[in-house]
Amino acid sequence: MLVFRSLLFNVVFYVNLVLFLVLGSWLFVCPRIWAIRGLQAWASTSIVLLRWIVNIDMKVEGAEHLPKGAAIVAGKHQSFWETFAILPLLPDPCMVLKRELLHIPLFGWFARKFRMIGVERSAGASALKKLVARAKAEVADGRQIVIMPEGTRRAPGDPPDYKPGAAAVYAALDVPCIPFGLNSGVLWPRRKFLRYPGTITIAFCPPIPPGLPRRAFQAQLEEAIESTSNRLLTQVKSAG
Repeated sequence: MLVFRSLLFNVVFYVNLVLFLVLGSWLFVCPRIWAIRGLQAWASTSIVLLRWIVNIDMKVEGAEHLPKGAAIVAGKHQSFWETFAILPLLPDPCMVLKRELLHIPLFGWFARKFRMIGVERSAGASALKKLVARAKAEVADGRQIVIMPEGTRRAPGDPPDYKPGAAAVYAALDVPCIPFGLNSGVLWPRRKFLRYPGTITIAFCPPIPPGLPRRAFQAQLEEAIESTSNRLLTQVKSAG
């Protein structure tokens, strides 16, 4: 039954995505914020489908820390789940993603419409400069920059591997950073199609105020994300 439900969800999930990309094509000629609302509606639908089909629920802790205006939102990346589940929680999210995704037909076109930030990770310092410049422009419009500081998905319990991107953005912007931890990789493992029933928790930590020295920020960010994710990992294991 687990295999059947997981297979069914994956099929329905991607069919729902394709339907949004095709039937929502009229959003290309609408204001960007309309397209963002469409994206958030798709994400909310996906969260409901996850609950209905494979019995994975979502719990949000620390919702009082969620920003209402310009901010950086940085956290753990364990699965594909958080890339869409976080979208309805923010007023105007701006995701930092791999530049290669911008080249996918329809998906990439929508990502450009949403003004998401594509990063060419192999470009090194040049990529960081472009990331910071784009983040400044989006923050000036009051948006929330969503970035996964490790750059790629990490399995639950893996040693942390933080890249310089989040710290570079923080150092250049005069906005708070809200760290978050989660345990999504336990129920939605990376590189696997199985989806295990249970509750995925995403927990937002108190904001890190702007203006800290870069090293102090990096240390505080890592501590908040890792300690929160480790706590949630223990909870989901004991619950299962």
